[in-house]
Amino acid sequence: MTGDDLSGVVMADARDRMEKAVAHTQAEFSGVRSGRATSALVEHLRVDVYGSEMELRQIAGLSVPEARLLVISPYDKSTLTAIEKAVQASDLGITPSNDGAVIRLSFPPLTEERRKELVKVVRHKAEEGRVAIRNLRRTARHELEGLEKDGDLSSDALERSERDLEKMTHDMVAAVDKLLAHKEQELLEI
Repeated sequence: MTGDDLSGVVMADARDRMEKAVAHTQAEFSGVRSGRATSALVEHLRVDVYGSEMELRQIAGLSVPEARLLVISPYDKSTLTAIEKAVQASDLGITPSNDGAVIRLSFPPLTEERRKELVKVVRHKAEEGRVAIRNLRRTARHELEGLEKDGDLSSDALERSERDLEKMTHDMVAAVDKLLAHKEQELLEI
């Protein structure tokens, strides 16, 4: 393999990992309640059924018939109480209502104070995403410098790769910032 091929492998790996960091940040954002009902808030909730823990999405259908209402329809009615317990034990802060067939979660409108707290939480998660991306940049840079030390990469190719790495990092951080702006807008709209 030539030096350019090796640097290409390092860059492709860095891009893949950075994209995963952005996707993880987006997944973290979807778990933050914005006053609207969304299945992302509960689908990964662990429920103790059939002698093991399973994700809620594996044992029940989730639907959002109205903006502030989430309906959980268990595939097996015997899991209803276990699902209800899991929802109560979660950090959602919502009391489920059970009518014997489905569980309804009614999301009250968020207070202004709570919205501001959630914006802080989301900003913290965004910063964690940015830090992860920068750490990946540092790791890729060390790998590229190692290739140069081993004589597999010329100093010109190293500079070019580092410029490309810097641009890629900037683009990924911008993607996190865009996700953050969207989530903040969603949280602050009434």
